[in-house]
Amino acid sequence: MSGLRTFEGAVALITGGASGIGAALARALAAKGATLILADRDYDDAVRVAAGLPRAEAAPLDVRDAAAFDGLVASVMRQHGRLDYLFNNAGTGVGGEVKDYSLDDWRYIVEVNLMGVIHGVQAVYPRMIGQGFGHIINTASMAGLLAAPLATVYCTTKHAVVGLSRSLRIEAREHGVHVSALCPGVIRTPILTGGRHGRLTKKVPEAVTMKMWEKLRPMDVDRFASQVVAEVARNRSIIVVPRWWRLLWWLDRLSPNQMDAVAHTTYRRGKAQIDAALAEGT
Repeated sequence: MSGLRTFEGAVALITGGASGIGAALARALAAKGATLILADRDYDDAVRVAAGLPRAEAAPLDVRDAAAFDGLVASVMRQHGRLDYLFNNAGTGVGGEVKDYSLDDWRYIVEVNLMGVIHGVQAVYPRMIGQGFGHIINTASMAGLLAAPLATVYCTTKHAVVGLSRSLRIEAREHGVHVSALCPGVIRTPILTGGRHGRLTKKVPEAVTMKMWEKLRPMDVDRFASQVVAEVARNRSIIVVPRWWRLLWWLDRLSPNQMDAVAHTTYRRGKAQIDAALAEGT
């Protein structure tokens, strides 16, 4: 069996492949000649996305189900004889202040964003060791590198994904397996307003939420995916796109107290906008 293929002829499994970043990665990889399996609990939407791409198929998957994840990977290996890439991408969020979270909010986001990634690693990594190659790309976030008030539960899981990925990368190198953490900045996808399966703790008008996000210059999702695929080909440890977010990451490492102060100012402004919008709606 030949080694890792740089997309042409490669087999790639993408979780959360029915929408947003996952669907955009599928389009970018399809253009490079990869064979794709788009896994999502929104199976009908995954089927629709796959139908518009060459060499693509859809599979139902809730990443919270470890046995289902393992079964899907086993099926992919039987059908295709290899698995070059796992884009461990499925995720969601709860937006709002921690004082308004329930324990169910914490459990749900941890189950999807962290345990879902762990389930993917557990299913794929031993098989990649066995074949002697592979690349696992775990979707984290800039919220995995910086403080993210008003998204603390999301931030918690994404920091964990970064730590998992960096640590596993060192071990996996001994087996010919690559591991990367993908840390998007603000990307124009449905997650900005709660996402397909996420939520906001308060009923904030979508226009208000988007006005706040627009200040952070959301990147077009297909342009984002094209840059990510190029960085994956270079086997980067931490992939930050858009590139200008790397400056914030650098500043945070240089002076975390200063960046916390900036985050605090941003938090207060955001909270004031939300409170004003809610007051207008009462």
